[in-house]
Amino acid sequence: MKQVELAVIPGDGIGKEVVPEALRVLDAIAEIHGGLKFNSIHHPWSSEYYVQHGEMMPKDGLSKIAQSDAVFLGAVGDPSLVADHISLGGLLLKIRREFEQVINIRPAKQLKGIISPLSNPRDFDIVIVRENSEGEYSSIGGRVHSGEDEIVIQNAVFTKKGVSRVIEYAFELARQRSGRVTSATKSNGIVHSMPFWDEVFKEVAKNYDDVQTNSEHIDALSAFFITKPQTMDVVVASNLFGDILSDIGAAIMGSIGIAPAGNINLNGKYPSMFEPVHGSAPDIYGKGIANPIGQIWTAKMMLDHFGELEMGALLLEAIETSMQSGIKTADIGGSSSTSEVSDEIIAILRKN
Repeated sequence: MKQVELAVIPGDGIGKEVVPEALRVLDAIAEIHGGLKFNSIHHPWSSEYYVQHGEMMPKDGLSKIAQSDAVFLGAVGDPSLVADHISLGGLLLKIRREFEQVINIRPAKQLKGIISPLSNPRDFDIVIVRENSEGEYSSIGGRVHSGEDEIVIQNAVFTKKGVSRVIEYAFELARQRSGRVTSATKSNGIVHSMPFWDEVFKEVAKNYDDVQTNSEHIDALSAFFITKPQTMDVVVASNLFGDILSDIGAAIMGSIGIAPAGNINLNGKYPSMFEPVHGSAPDIYGKGIANPIGQIWTAKMMLDHFGELEMGALLLEAIETSMQSGIKTADIGGSSSTSEVSDEIIAILRKN
């Protein structure tokens, strides 16, 4: 039996509610279908941990989880305890950067059993491939002077290596899907980094004659996610643009509470990390109404990452079946509790 070691970080708010539910589902599908066993090692790193220790994780925190097969993260952030830039920078972003998780994958598809806000969603199925290590979120810049003379500079850093690898990943993924890649750009307004992005996109495309390509400005592309999402398959984007598009993707699905994400390490030196798109939602924490689907779909992505594609497909099918049966939390039109949703998914898995 294959042993999989998970570094589990529930984090803040509803992360502490949805992560245990997703682990119950993972353990159930591993037991039912065999060949896999999860060894989950929990780490209490969070905003509460920061209040107690003055840091989001211990100084040797990364070394504690570096040998795990994957990091399974809930949510990070509680502004009532710690400023967001401290909580994110000291935990989520630290793991992404130090573990060289250079690509962020965020799917958005019309799921059975949930009503999209779109009047005619037309079975859209999009995967956003987001550059995850540089671009607009590079921490290079600064502030000088004060008052009306204050100057703030934020530098967006794009490297040939970083842009090439995320675009190549998108093309390889498109080959496994419908063979179409859309590039998000803004070269008519951002006159240095975006023309560079476009040049690398065209350069990489020469090696993929079998893949259809197009390039869209981010403002138009954001509108297309709403007016004609069915026309897109794989969308590759810079750090900021991918972040924005994935939230639109969650919105057209019906709730940010169901959207998953994977932070992918390509070189094998460190584990990849899987997390839902949603935040810690401290306003509903403790009420038992948080939607666990985002965390459970994230678990499906992790199964795919481990090569357990059949298990992953069965899990997504169970998610959709549970919603079709009416077992849904309030954010997607139901009245079920967090645990009732995961109970139903496990029951469906046991039947199949």
